[in-house]
Amino acid sequence: MRVARIAYRLAEETVPRYAHPKSPHRFTQPQLVACVLLMVYVKVSYRDMEEWLLASDQVCQVLELKQVPDHSTLSRAFKRLRLADLERMNRQLLDQLGVGGEEVIGLDATGYSPTQASVYYRTRSRRSYTRWVKGVYAVGAGSQMILAWRQGKGPGGDNVFLNGLRRAAARYGKPHWLLVADAGFDGRSARPTDLIPPIRKGRVFRGWVDPQRRARAERVAAARLDGVMGLRWLCETAHSVIKRKFGDTIRSRSRQSQRREPAIKGLVYNIHR
Repeated sequence: MRVARIAYRLAEETVPRYAHPKSPHRFTQPQLVACVLLMVYVKVSYRDMEEWLLASDQVCQVLELKQVPDHSTLSRAFKRLRLADLERMNRQLLDQLGVGGEEVIGLDATGYSPTQASVYYRTRSRRSYTRWVKGVYAVGAGSQMILAWRQGKGPGGDNVFLNGLRRAAARYGKPHWLLVADAGFDGRSARPTDLIPPIRKGRVFRGWVDPQRRARAERVAAARLDGVMGLRWLCETAHSVIKRKFGDTIRSRSRQSQRREPAIKGLVYNIHR
């Protein structure tokens, strides 16, 4: 009920009440968005969510539902959700909680399985998946909240997400906040002040060729001794909570819908926190 109440309030503040003036108006968009977020939280399908709501009178009262939406209605509501809507809801939640003034912000990526098939089935059918859906999150070390997210396809480097995450997370950091990430974010967009270990290329350590990369390597070594680099493991903690509570698989089949799921999981994680 607490999750339903928070999700419904956030949706009311950020999502239009109706998608169209001439829509049936049986349900409001905030009600359907809250149902979708609650569906991710309890980790059930659209059909199971319909039955779950039928058996949950108190949750329906919180969401002000006079009747339970059909599973197809929930599916269409999920498809109407935009990444911009989820980002606005997350910013609204963080602002209401007073999140800000972070000294250290960690970045890390995790992969979600593109199928719900079991490991046993994949082993017996000799199917191996070489690609996955990637969720990249910026986590504040002080609040342990997800401040920003990006999504993409794996495998691949994480440095393409660095600038976008830096801009989105900067509003929650102090004037001289530190960005901590692993070597996967190393690239041309990395700044000398970032605590990102330079990538090794074979036996040649490129950090000793470029003076800026050498200085960054020395800063990373000093940060390891001070324990600052260890704060990046808070990102791994967030990944573990998301996968254990909300699942490590992607249900959607279309590419556009698959991009929404890492963002929804990040928002539901913050509501859970």
